[in-house]
Amino acid sequence: MYPEYEISQYRSTELIRQAEHERLVRETLRGRRAARREAAERTAEEAHTDRPRRHRFLRTA
Repeated sequence: MYPEYEISQYRSTELIRQAEHERLVRETLRGRRAARREAAERTAEEAHTDRPRRHRFLRTA
């Protein structure tokens, strides 16, 4: 009886720990995405010019 209870308690604790870790990972990724978005907006505002963007590849003859 007790071994099953201990295994159940251990598994429950492990699932809680895993869920907390996954939550922390999601929050970290969300924060990084937000920081990248803000940085991209700032650079877009600073780098904006009236010139059209150059094409990456030259036209072939």
